[in-house]
Parts: sequence; structure tokens; C-alpha cells
Amino acid sequence: MQWYEILVIVLAAAFVVGVGVWQIIRRKKGKVGCDCCSDCAHCSRCKRGEEKGENGKIN
Repeated sequence: MQWYEILVIVLAAAFVVGVGVWQIIRRKKGKVGCDCCSDCAHCSRCKRGEEKGENGKIN
């Protein structure tokens, strides 16, 4: 393998790891995307998250 092939593989692996870490950080902050629609105001999945009470259960 040439040096540029190894560099491409390392960069691709770093990109994949970076996306995974980014998703974990977003999940911990509570900013997960549902990918079901472009308007979360009408999304049943997103509205359900807003309805959670103080104890973390859905009202």
C-alpha cells in the first residue's frame, strides 16, 4: 500500500469515529433527531418528548 492509501483509510476511520462521538454528545444533550419530518412542531415523536413531566415520564 502506498502512503496516500493509508492516509485515506485513516481519514475515513476518523470521520466515522467523529460522527459517532458527535451523535453520543447530541444524545446526552437531549438533541436527538427523529428524521421523520422537517417540522418537529407537528411530529408526534418530538411532541411526546416535550410532554415529559418532572419525573421524566410521559404525562
